[in-house]
Amino acid sequence: MSATASSAISVATKPLKSLSLSSRSPLPSAASVAFPTPRRRLVLVACTAGDGSKPTILVAEKLGEAGVKLLEDFANVDCSYNLTPEELNTKISLCDALIVRSGTKVGREVFESSRGRLKVVGRAGVGIDNVDLSAATEFGCLVVNAPTANTIAAAEHGIALLAGMARNVAQADASVKAGEWKRNKYVGVSLVGKTLAVMGFGKVGTEVARRAKGLGMRVIAHDPYAPADRAHAIGVDLVSFDEALATADFISLHMPLTPATSKILNDETFAKMKKGVRIVNVARGGVIDEDALVRALDAGIVAQAALDVFTKEPPAKDSPLVQHERVTVTPHLGASTMEAQEGVAIEIAEAVVGALNGELAATAVNAPMVSAEVLTELKPYVILAEKLGRLAVQLVAGGSGVKNVKVSYTTARATDDLDTRLLRAMITKGIIEPISDVYVNLVNADFTAKQRGLRISEERVLLDGSPENPLETITVQLGNVESKFASSLSESGEVKVEGRVKDGVPHLTKVGSFEVDVTLEGSIILCRQVDQPGMIGTVGSILGESNVNVNFMSVGRIAPRKQAIMAIGVDDQPSKETLKKIGEIPAVEEFVFLKV
Repeated sequence: MSATASSAISVATKPLKSLSLSSRSPLPSAASVAFPTPRRRLVLVACTAGDGSKPTILVAEKLGEAGVKLLEDFANVDCSYNLTPEELNTKISLCDALIVRSGTKVGREVFESSRGRLKVVGRAGVGIDNVDLSAATEFGCLVVNAPTANTIAAAEHGIALLAGMARNVAQADASVKAGEWKRNKYVGVSLVGKTLAVMGFGKVGTEVARRAKGLGMRVIAHDPYAPADRAHAIGVDLVSFDEALATADFISLHMPLTPATSKILNDETFAKMKKGVRIVNVARGGVIDEDALVRALDAGIVAQAALDVFTKEPPAKDSPLVQHERVTVTPHLGASTMEAQEGVAIEIAEAVVGALNGELAATAVNAPMVSAEVLTELKPYVILAEKLGRLAVQLVAGGSGVKNVKVSYTTARATDDLDTRLLRAMITKGIIEPISDVYVNLVNADFTAKQRGLRISEERVLLDGSPENPLETITVQLGNVESKFASSLSESGEVKVEGRVKDGVPHLTKVGSFEVDVTLEGSIILCRQVDQPGMIGTVGSILGESNVNVNFMSVGRIAPRKQAIMAIGVDDQPSKETLKKIGEIPAVEEFVFLKV
């Protein structure tokens, strides 16, 4: 016998009392979860000077005056620029907070040298590649960034490159300064009536779309998480990745650099584009295969490119891409306006001051400290939760925006003895992080989901029995989406995956209505097939011939000789040719490859 307790939330549960967006604005709660406050708490250590005096903040790189003034009203501020690593390590033991831009490396040595005093690192900007997040978390240090102040500046620079490229402004300027007057050589193209594909419809992509609409362009966008109603509100149509490539006259890139987006524009994708397409990139250099772009330019597939970012910065002086006549380049100027620099200074100063006051900024990018007891008990379930979120979103067909997420927990624990916030945060992390540059954790999960239009509901199914284990199963369902693997749909039409922990190891136990049993390690191939003898051997042989090691295999079926789902765990990623061979097996009706 079981009882069900459910609560729908608009991705914000009742927050900790100190939780806020900044030092001035409390985090709104769209609805409260109906679970009583748990006895076990997840706590962030407060950041204050030990003797009650003002804390000390080290500003290691140039920061706008408005930000410095805000810091000085709260703390003792030491502005010391161009420090060597040794000088930084010496100073840091006297500091409660550190603010850097991209030029200062904050590695493990910095945290070790602080001897536990450093409680906050503020990155004045978006990227945090120069901060060792794992070391920061290990030493109990909160890391915050400033992701919003650069939005308008980056969008404006994207539009500037778009228009300048279309009218050959940079090339004509260089020509005139060289004493030439070649009007016929620099005839451009008009923007009015042309189709712009915005690849990545986040904050910057949305602002670029607004401005392009004002220039008379038709705007389409690709972003698997963008709500269609938000796009339609400004006259933008959401389309699939391939449709965006095939339709666009201009492509503007606004996606983060993740394993999924690395070199997403390559020889294969360039071949799908309309001949004469023009490309703008103010996002991340690594999303373009730069050698492939040169080949596409030389072949006439790409007419022009305008680039603000590169795989390696600065690029080599003799780079064929930089020196190409039909490429316009700038030295990563997307955020370089006076207004943006001041905005970043204020945003990071507010986040750091708030953290030192014991508040949690929504721009925190690493997890708060969790009690060892709770973390040890929940660790395998935390891993399971993230992997279920990651699997579920991979089953969504391209162009289908994820809006509604339902999470179900089956447990014998009393409602006040199981804190699900960390589990929900990890599911959110699994859904959002694969195509986002946002680091999702307990601190920012609900805020990040809300920004992306995700509505998350939680349901707790109470079981009779021993509460020795915190959970029996976790189920993740994505509603109102199309699936690339039809068998993953439940009877009510949601993409559905379920898992449990067995002997400390996360397992996938259900896909759609089909029971399976496969460890969530490496990657997984799911095949819907006609249930008949020899299928396991046939698929196994194909994988073996390609030197792909199978670590687990199970089959779930409706009834003998009817449809079945084969779940295959593999250690390596099979080649496209190997997957094609599996798909060509007559009894295989559909299949999908998923990275765990």
